[in-house]
Amino acid sequence: MPLPTLPRPGRRARVATATAALLFAAGAPTAYATLGDDSPAATAPAPAQARGKAYVETRLFFGTERPDGGPDVTDRQFMAFVDKEVTPSFPSGLTVQDGRGQWRDAHGTIERERSYELILLYPATEARVRDPQIERIRDAYERAFAQESVARLDEPTRADF
Repeated sequence: MPLPTLPRPGRRARVATATAALLFAAGAPTAYATLGDDSPAATAPAPAQARGKAYVETRLFFGTERPDGGPDVTDRQFMAFVDKEVTPSFPSGLTVQDGRGQWRDAHGTIERERSYELILLYPATEARVRDPQIERIRDAYERAFAQESVARLDEPTRADF
């Protein structure tokens, strides 16, 4: 059975509908402007670029199990390492976090271990000077605790202190 067809609105009804839509579209920005702090523009967060200075965030990931079968690196040993190898190059500050990680070793075995994450922030203008310092830290840990590697992650960021 065919569906009934509805009568098409007259020209006057179409013009009225189009006019109402146009007035609604034109009036929406004005309505938002009068809403004050509840308007979408007022509630949107400020862009990150507007705050802080250019920095680099370097994160180093230190495993604690020794591939040579020696005892795991203890908190005391790790903090002594930070005091001796990291703090002299980054005396303005750093962050150490405890972690749990996994990775595939040189033999293809997935290793799971307790770890430390060291976070360093420094001005982007110092990146060339800081790079060899960070590489010395990585090398020193690998030698001191018989590690295959220390993972490194560098991210450009903005910071404000």
